[in-house]
Amino acid sequence: MGRGKERRAGRYITQTTGYRAFIPDPLSSDFPLRITPDLQVLLSAADRAIGRLDAATELLPNPDLFVAMYVRREAVFSSQIEGTQASLVDLLEFEAEAARKGTKGDVQEVVNYVKAMNYGLERLRDLPLSLRLIREIHAQLLAGVRGGHCDIGEFRCTQNWVGPPGCLLADAVFVPPPPQEVVPAMGHLERFLHDDAPMPPLIKCGLAHAQFETIHPFIDGNGRMGRLLITFLLCWREVLRRPLLYISDYFKRQRQEYYDALQRVRDHDDWEGWIGFFLEGVRAVSLEAAETARKIQSLRDEHRDLIGRKITGTAAGFVLLDHLFQLPMVTVNQVAKIIDRTYPVANNLVENFIQLGLLTEITGQRRNRTYAYNPYLRLFEGIKEPIQ
Repeated sequence: MGRGKERRAGRYITQTTGYRAFIPDPLSSDFPLRITPDLQVLLSAADRAIGRLDAATELLPNPDLFVAMYVRREAVFSSQIEGTQASLVDLLEFEAEAARKGTKGDVQEVVNYVKAMNYGLERLRDLPLSLRLIREIHAQLLAGVRGGHCDIGEFRCTQNWVGPPGCLLADAVFVPPPPQEVVPAMGHLERFLHDDAPMPPLIKCGLAHAQFETIHPFIDGNGRMGRLLITFLLCWREVLRRPLLYISDYFKRQRQEYYDALQRVRDHDDWEGWIGFFLEGVRAVSLEAAETARKIQSLRDEHRDLIGRKITGTAAGFVLLDHLFQLPMVTVNQVAKIIDRTYPVANNLVENFIQLGLLTEITGQRRNRTYAYNPYLRLFEGIKEPIQ
């Protein structure tokens, strides 16, 4: 990684109809990234932070519950980057069958993201990370939502572009490669993903994400797919034992810098600037998630102790508590199924949880009431708290 200052990103080429499209150069294992001392420090810090996150989650009694909430959180933030208005609370209410009017369309996009993430992780047990799998995941992502009228699960056969809503091709901020270049470019990207030559995994991940966003291989859903690719690549290469690196929160907080860093790669060949931005994001979100995992463990211990001291028939209380760490919104009917008891018993348990400050009723209704495990939800920064 360091063989001169030749152009490495690609070039703009004027098409026959007059517009300029960017044609990316293929990535390779000997990609000439200039690893400066500052970049090396960032890489080391990001690697350490991921290791700390992996270790912290292994201490949790059921790490998969932690993963389930972070998948939802990533789905919300990644979708919000693309303009979706649904919040994590909206998603949880939808899953608890308590969605409010007017939220279904946006929530369905987030639900699809969760399904696409889980589908891809499941398929990676049998398939390598490939163009076939990327197309399958895209079909899951856009099924039945806006953009779903396009050729979902298929690479585009028409020109697309990036710019403000409603802008024309002539006014685009960025024009990806023309359709005839998409399949060859994605083929090169697939070969790069499968190349086993030595390269720091986080560097490879950052390069692959930027290249995918530059190719923009689908008519719609490219941003979300590119961010999914980060998690899939790290899990496939076993950098993480569980899918815990969800960087969309960082990208959302730094949205303009995220877009600008990607564009500087195309316009100014600034791969080093992009990789530095990416590594700082990995470091930041990994440390935040590790701290959240520590707080979750502490909260669970505290609340199990509280239930053990204050509730008669603690077994059902422990079962409900563990469920709330996976889905922190419930109705009494759902609680009855969770603890396998009658409705009156479930209702009494919910009342006990309310008195202990573990559950809060959030609908303000007399019927079809929904309860939120707010102490847990407060641990996830950046969400609208559902207390009514």
